[in-house]
Order: sequence, then C-alpha cells, then structure tokens
Amino acid sequence: MAVKKINLALQGGGAHGAFTWGVLDRLLCEEDIEISAISGTSAGALNGAALKAGMIDGGRSGARDRLDWLWKEVGARPDLHLPAWMVPFSLGDFSHALEYSWPVMAADAWSRAVSPYAYGPLYNNPLRGIVEQFDLDAVHQEGGAGPCLFICATRVRNGKVRVFKDSEISTDAILASACLPTMFQAVEVEDAETGLIEAFWDGGYTGNPALFPLFNPSLPDDILIININPLERTELPRSAQAIQNRINEISFNSSLLRELRAIEFVQRLLERGALSTDQKSRVLIHMIADDALMNELSVATKLVPTPFTLSRLKEAGQQAAEDFIAKHKTDLNKRSSVDLVEMFQ
Repeated sequence: MAVKKINLALQGGGAHGAFTWGVLDRLLCEEDIEISAISGTSAGALNGAALKAGMIDGGRSGARDRLDWLWKEVGARPDLHLPAWMVPFSLGDFSHALEYSWPVMAADAWSRAVSPYAYGPLYNNPLRGIVEQFDLDAVHQEGGAGPCLFICATRVRNGKVRVFKDSEISTDAILASACLPTMFQAVEVEDAETGLIEAFWDGGYTGNPALFPLFNPSLPDDILIININPLERTELPRSAQAIQNRINEISFNSSLLRELRAIEFVQRLLERGALSTDQKSRVLIHMIADDALMNELSVATKLVPTPFTLSRLKEAGQQAAEDFIAKHKTDLNKRSSVDLVEMFQ
C-alpha cells in the first residue's frame, strides 16, 4: 500500500475548531495517509498539539482519543448550558438564537468596553487548565515521534508572525496562539529570536495558519488546509455582531490568501520555465471546508462552546473529510485539488 504523505494547515476560529476535530478524526482512519507536519493557529494549534501528543502516546487511535478528550474539556468549560428545547434546532438556527440571547450580547458589549487587564487578580485564562494537561515534554522534542508541529502567534511589539517549533512549544506558546486580545491578557514568553520577554496575541492576525514553515525540502509537497473561516459570505452583514464577525473573518483570512497568491505566482513561473524546481518547490494545495455551514453560523458559536455545537461541528467535519477523500484522495502527491488561478480571478 503506497503511503500518501501530506502536511496539514489548521486554521483558528474559536469553538468552530471542532469542525477540524471531525476532519482530523476521519483522516486518521486512513492508514495510507501519513501526516508529516502540522502548522496550526489558535484552535488549530490546540488540535495540532492534541493530535501529536496522542499519536506519540498511542498512534492513530491515541491521536483520536486525545482530540476527543480535548473537545470534551472545551465543552465542559462554563457556558450558557443549552436548554433542552433547543436540541431539535439546526445548528444555524441555534447559532443565531444564541447570538441574540441577552447573556451573549451582554458579554460581547462587556468585552468591547472593558480590558481583560481590568480583572486584576481575578483574571483567569480558561484554556490554561486544558493545555497544561498535554504531554508537552514529548510534543516539543525535536525529531521525535509524530508529525512536526509549528504553532503561530503574533508578536504584539512589532506585529510580526512568530512560529514556535520543537523545544519552543510550551503551554504559554499554545495559549499565545489562541490569545484574542479583547478576551485574554497578552501571553508573555521569553522569545529566543529576540532575547526579550515578548507579549503575544492570537496568531490569526499574521498567519491563520502560516504556510511557509511547511516549505521545507524534507517535507512533502502537499499542504491540506482545513479552513473554518468562510472565504465568501453571500449575504451582506447588517447587524453590529455580523459586521464585526465578517471584519474578523476577512482579517484572519488575509494572511492565508496572501500566501496562496504567492504560491499561485510561483507555480505560474514554474510552468512557464521562468523558474526551475531546483529553485522553488512545486507546492500542491488541497482544502477541506464547509462554507455553506459556516455561512449559517454566527460569532456566538465561536465563543460559546456548548457540547451541542461541538458535536454537530465534529459531524460536519467528518462528512467534509469523507467527501474530500472520495473526490481527491487520488490527487494527493500528484496534483493540486484547489484551482488557485480560479480562486484569484
């Protein structure tokens, strides 16, 4: 059985990262697909760290178990506790009902008016207790078992992307990657690149996720992007919440789109013979997404991780991965399944 080696690029998007959980769960069932490297941001960093930690501990089944554990823990964080009468609703209906519920609206207004530094000694990052349970001693070993892992954050001081890898991956590095500045205090990490104690915010501002760490001759040419921020929304956002959500989606997609445009440009030069493959590699791009579902959802389900939302998103991710495998598995290691030329027309 020929093994198809791929790299994964995992986007951030709050609790919508449970969609990626479903995709990864399904991909791990394919014995002939090997994950060589992962670049992850925010929820993508959590998913990537969980997958690698589980794989080191118990192979593919261990990775699936660790991802299940992660999202069970996320769903157990204090939330609005889904009323029983809402269970029959579709995920889209629930998402919009949640968006206009008074607790969510109050929390949204509060986050825009009050700095996370105003809490003083009462401040707590609810993700810390989860991340501290990862076996990071195993995860950050250079050249260790499991895929290479790259975690993206944004350096507050100069606005540049910072990619943590190997022994740099720590609880604080993962929390930095998922640090939305309106919700969490910046995460301060001793940065080996600058020699300073640097403050970091969410990596989505500069790399959601960064693709360039995967352009390594030792890694496969294929990059499978698991996209959870819709590239297109057909309806004009009109409410304050919807407008802000779309602003964030555009902002968090911009770095990815810039890298994809650069890849498309290099591929054109390679095809024309203006560049040789000795100078630049021929990157093969694939994508798993469900923009139709994500268009139905609001920002509320990103921020309120109810077990109902997470389980529905996992199911959607599993189905999206199933569709990708059926249509494009044979493309892996041969050709791109994303038409970048059409994407940027």
